[in-house]
Amino acid sequence: MTETLNGAVPDVITVHNFSEKILEQAVHFHVMKLSGGFFLWVGSSPVLSNLAVSMSSKYDSMPLSTLVMGDPSNTTPNSLAQRLAKKTKKQVYVSYSLPMTDSNLSLLVENRIKKELELHPEHF
Repeated sequence: MTETLNGAVPDVITVHNFSEKILEQAVHFHVMKLSGGFFLWVGSSPVLSNLAVSMSSKYDSMPLSTLVMGDPSNTTPNSLAQRLAKKTKKQVYVSYSLPMTDSNLSLLVENRIKKELELHPEHF
């Protein structure tokens, strides 16, 4: 049964995966579209080492953001979630499981995510 008692169809979670070789490293992206937001996992191996969440606030132009789990000294998942929440106006969960060996890698990864957002906005 796909209908609720009031006749509305519930939101369905959809999954979208894509990969890219960035700076000679295979980077995998996993997007789960949720009701009112999305979860984005970025990594090279299947590890969930951190999780950040960000959402817009009517009290501030910059979205609220917090690290739910992981090393608080790694600000990448928090800042990426915040920028994506600002861009999409949605609640965003981010897990960023790439080594912080090259500062250019984070920028290139974010650019790849933005490109995917433009090409396939229906998955976010």
